[in-house]
Amino acid sequence: MRRANGLLGVALQTAALTAAGLLVAFLALPPLALVLRIPVGSVLSRFAEPVVLEALRLSLLTSLAATALVMLLGLPLAYALVSRSLRGRRLIETLIDLPMVLPPTVAGAGLLFAFGRAGLLGGALGALGISIPFTTVAVVLAQTFVAAPFFVSTVVAGLREVEPRYLELAATLRASPSTTFVRVMLPLSLPSILAGAGMAWARALGEFGATITFAGNLPGVTRTLPLAVYTALQSDLEAAVSLSVVLLVVSFVVLLGLRGSGIGALPRRVRAPRRAG
Repeated sequence: MRRANGLLGVALQTAALTAAGLLVAFLALPPLALVLRIPVGSVLSRFAEPVVLEALRLSLLTSLAATALVMLLGLPLAYALVSRSLRGRRLIETLIDLPMVLPPTVAGAGLLFAFGRAGLLGGALGALGISIPFTTVAVVLAQTFVAAPFFVSTVVAGLREVEPRYLELAATLRASPSTTFVRVMLPLSLPSILAGAGMAWARALGEFGATITFAGNLPGVTRTLPLAVYTALQSDLEAAVSLSVVLLVVSFVVLLGLRGSGIGALPRRVRAPRRAG
């Protein structure tokens, strides 16, 4: 009986390792296929082309702007979500996570019907002489929409891991909620904030579907690196692969850097220091 159980355990372990190996191989195969498609020198030579430099500049500008906007609006929201007095928390968290599961084209259509000329806010924006669709601002909004959940969810998890003793100590010292957040919660959850910002930036940099639906594919205005890849696939396969490798390397380096520095992991609860004596 013990021998049978032992053989069954070995068989299950072998099956589990095989399944895990197949999944890792499946996830690694597409990036590897891109990297091996063309020589490294060909990828580097593409950086000198004006089209690539223009798309790269626009991608960096818009993704950094979107990340800054996400952090500016996301930090107060994350703090509100960990507050015990907030009502409708589950509904708000669901709305925040919704862009993660929405098809990108649906997200872009929603943005268009919200901020377009015939959208919910289109009339008010038009009265002010503001037109957002098919502009660089539309790119930033699309990137913000898809990247915000990554930042907010990560920061909320970090804030909830802050040792309650520190919060209780701040309360006994009559610190206001805003002071407690800025001087206690914010420093202790800094790794999660940096991790969320890195994830949000990487997601914004790779955004495609919502951008092309809401902002279009205008050279120098809305054509970011992902859209440049899409355009190049129709006429220049080597250029498309080169641009894809650039995006792949940037995303990989960001994720590897976050995990290698320990920022990518959720912070453990900080223990209160022991009193001397």
